[in-house]
Amino acid sequence: MPRKTDGMFFELHPSPKKGEDGKPLLYARPASNRNVTMKEVDDFCSRYRGMRRGQITIDMETFIEVCRHWLCDGYRIETPLGVFAPKVRLLGEHTDPSKVVGRDVMLTGIKFTPSKQFIKEVRSNFHGFRKKNTTVGNAQMYDKTFMEKALSRSMVAGFTTIRQFQITSGLKYHSAQNYLESLCTGDSPRLRRRKIGTTLHYFLLEKDNP
Repeated sequence: MPRKTDGMFFELHPSPKKGEDGKPLLYARPASNRNVTMKEVDDFCSRYRGMRRGQITIDMETFIEVCRHWLCDGYRIETPLGVFAPKVRLLGEHTDPSKVVGRDVMLTGIKFTPSKQFIKEVRSNFHGFRKKNTTVGNAQMYDKTFMEKALSRSMVAGFTTIRQFQITSGLKYHSAQNYLESLCTGDSPRLRRRKIGTTLHYFLLEKDNP
């Protein structure tokens, strides 16, 4: 099967919930860390949409300046992009409405709800998905063979550290630390730890040495 060369890259991450096999259920999210700047949008519209350079930036800045007044009064702003509305939150815990005053409420942000038109336009240019082959969170912890090899690779100097084990295992810092700590305890510990300076070093016990 030919490899897909277009579409949105996505990556998988583990969720707090677990499936029937005891492993975390996965969820997908866009993999791109690329941000398109306002200048890039402005340049594109100038080159390919016949707009005067800088015009769309001026329009956006004017939109913000005008709409901020309505949003501060609690209005919803309806646009072809969608609806903008203020988000508020009640501070503290209250049960008596008569005791709530203005200073008990704060503005927490602006809510945006995309319009059907905007969603339709995005979908009309959509080309599907492409999976980005990255490690899924800490899912590798469930692969015993992988973890054994990762531990072995991290022991090239006769010991390992949390940072060193992070590199070979791909685990996040606290997960790498918890894994190494788990090997230092129990009825048959495999590692012993020793603090040298400010860094914890983990050594294989003699019975595990080749």
